[in-house]
Amino acid sequence: MRREGDTFVIPGLATAHSHAFQRAIRGRTHKRSASGSFWSWRTLMYRFAQGLDPEAAYALARYAYAELARHGITAVGEFHYVHHTPDGTPYDDRTELADATIRAARDAGLRVTLLRVLYARAGAGRPPEPEQRRFCDGSLDDALADVSTLRARYADDPFVRVGVAPHSVRAVPAEWLRDAAAHARAHALPFHMHVAEQRREIRECLAEHGLRPIELLAELGAIDARFVGVHATHLRPHEARLLRGAFACLCRTTERDLGDGSPDLIALRDAGVRFCVGTDSHASSDAFEELRAVELDERVRSEARQVAFDGEALLRIGSAEGYAAIGFDLPSDDRVFVDANDASLVGAGDDADALVFAASGRAVRHVEVAGVRIVEDGVPRGLDEARAEFVRTLERLG
Repeated sequence: MRREGDTFVIPGLATAHSHAFQRAIRGRTHKRSASGSFWSWRTLMYRFAQGLDPEAAYALARYAYAELARHGITAVGEFHYVHHTPDGTPYDDRTELADATIRAARDAGLRVTLLRVLYARAGAGRPPEPEQRRFCDGSLDDALADVSTLRARYADDPFVRVGVAPHSVRAVPAEWLRDAAAHARAHALPFHMHVAEQRREIRECLAEHGLRPIELLAELGAIDARFVGVHATHLRPHEARLLRGAFACLCRTTERDLGDGSPDLIALRDAGVRFCVGTDSHASSDAFEELRAVELDERVRSEARQVAFDGEALLRIGSAEGYAAIGFDLPSDDRVFVDANDASLVGAGDDADALVFAASGRAVRHVEVAGVRIVEDGVPRGLDEARAEFVRTLERLG
């Protein structure tokens, strides 16, 4: 980070965990309910996902990515799990929805890692629910063939990566986890997975395997330097140690929105776990809010101040570490220019602490990827068209 006149210049920022289509339900899931939970939210999200087609997938992602760029994000890890038609029949081109999502990211000017999700079941011994059929593949070979197709298609595009992403221990049987991890390792691909987000997930894993999720993944040989455990919320100290050298991806605005709970960051940090952040459900697209929430939520949990990460560490988590988690090196010409005269920063100071803990994402003035400006004076390229198509798509989907 450096200051040039009235501008702070920082490296490009990465969201390592995104479900772009969920931007469409922002603000729509907050009706007070006696039974409100992650699981009731998921039911609402599933209903919306049923309406997605390639045109809608592109339009929703294109606007979501423009909004990310507006807030200083230059690279996205898209945890992509809507693959097929609503009844589970593959499209003629099996990767049509993935391709639409990649095209949306590239049209927004972002680097993107398409994390091709593996999904097989509703839970142990339970076939997919009707709303889950379009997420699921008949075999692991089918899913990994799609990974290979995407890798070949984008092999010459330096802005696109492909990774492997079992959805969760509840959605994928152990043999899929073992073989998918081996495939990712053999091809040096990022390997991402939701882990220990919900206590129910842990109970079900114990019932099926006699192990907690991280214990199971360690036994299957799935944890290495390319492994990214998304959320990692409800871990015991020994599980944090099993993640040493791997990543925990924290998605604090979404985790707060869903009432997931807070991970023990001190235990994870002291165990040698690396960190990145994700915008997940796009409850917020503000990169600075996502970063400072990592530290601020830990202060709430521990009832202390300045306990886990300072501003410099958080910027590193948001930039170089986030890029590494999705398989990119951070180039020097991915840059974010922040207005030091923005109302949120006036009088706040000139260091990384001031920037991370005080700045609004609206303070971002310009954004460059590979030296090409994708946000100019606070306006992402193609914003008007992307916004208009986003609104039309919402009206069509209802």
